[in-house]
Amino acid sequence: MDMGLTGKVAIVTGGSRGIGAASAEALAAQGAKVAVNFVQAEERARKVVSAIEAAGGEAMAVQADVRDAKAVKGMVASVIERFGRVDILVNNANISFPMLPFTKLAWSDFEAKLTGELGALYNCAQAVLPGMIERGSGKLVFISSSLSRHPGQGFSAHAAAKAAVDSLARVMALELGPLGVQVNVIGPGLVETDATAQLPAEVHEQTAAMTPLRRVAVPDDVAGAVVFLASPLSDYLTGTYIPVAGGNVML
Repeated sequence: MDMGLTGKVAIVTGGSRGIGAASAEALAAQGAKVAVNFVQAEERARKVVSAIEAAGGEAMAVQADVRDAKAVKGMVASVIERFGRVDILVNNANISFPMLPFTKLAWSDFEAKLTGELGALYNCAQAVLPGMIERGSGKLVFISSSLSRHPGQGFSAHAAAKAAVDSLARVMALELGPLGVQVNVIGPGLVETDATAQLPAEVHEQTAAMTPLRRVAVPDDVAGAVVFLASPLSDYLTGTYIPVAGGNVML
């Protein structure tokens, strides 16, 4: 099925692994030119690029800490120099956090998660929006978490930061809609990635047992929603939150 993404240009932050890598490859498979962002995992990012190119797509690896506004501006400038513009931003980069009860969570750790998460979103959106607004079209896709709506013990910093992402996205959707830019959020449930590999096996088993589809997600499950929200098929959607959680979260 043609998703209408041929020739579009996407930046996927945190694109070297997990949801980001799957999203980059899925967008490229639909004809998009993809910039695979990484911070330290250059080799992994280049493997994603190589996989895309081997399948006949176009991609580039670009380094930037998305919490650093100057680095993000440089990243976007590099993408525009190579591909001409940016049509799609997938804000996915993982901002680490300690999984601790609230009473044991230091404010410095809480603050780092909040400022890191919102700083990444702010920096990347501010860098790509001028071109999108000038052209009167653009797609911002923010990867949040089902934990922003469905609480989990030990996830207070993560839940608070992602809830802020959800709320900010709605305001941005309201303001940017008249300018032709759509802003939507994906809230994955538990996904089998490097970031969740340290969780005990019983957590994965219990989550699967409580999920109507009886399994936890894999990165391709989320990538499918990313492609949909990046494509013209979602042109009349903005300000939405899509829980990709196998029915474990229903709105």
